[in-house]
Amino acid sequence: LGQRSLKTALATAILALLYLPFGENPTFACIGVIFGMGNSIEDSKKNGGNRLIGTIIGGFLGIGIFWVEHRLFPKGSYYFRVVLIFFGVILLVWSSVVFKWPGAVQPGGVVLCIILFNTPANHIVYAFSRMFDTAIGVIFAIAVNKLLKRNRVDRWLKREVADETEELS
Repeated sequence: LGQRSLKTALATAILALLYLPFGENPTFACIGVIFGMGNSIEDSKKNGGNRLIGTIIGGFLGIGIFWVEHRLFPKGSYYFRVVLIFFGVILLVWSSVVFKWPGAVQPGGVVLCIILFNTPANHIVYAFSRMFDTAIGVIFAIAVNKLLKRNRVDRWLKREVADETEELS
């Protein structure tokens, strides 16, 4: 296991513990950490940015598309939703390119599909909760990556190895 793996596991576990007192589900914040942890701060910002921007675009598109469907079909219409997902994915790709975040398409598509095909009781609260939790996870990943920089962890690990070698002598 490398440093990125260890930092990702540590950040995910700590964030899950931080959610415990609030009685909230940490799933999407933890996913934000996993997506957001990179080999460097720049990599974390890029990966986390893809996840966060995608979640925001997919969330807003999902809210809008769900609203359109239920204005025309108050009880919902699966077949109409299939047509809407077609246009929703096109809008998602277009929006991601316009915002210069082409890597946002995949995570945005996940959120869009969840809102449209696995709709919770309140799709608006659900979408905003996903955006908020994802932001927390991405920010947490960047913070841990900044705090546990590669050279710092290397020094700690080398120091540990050196200490163990001295103890064995």
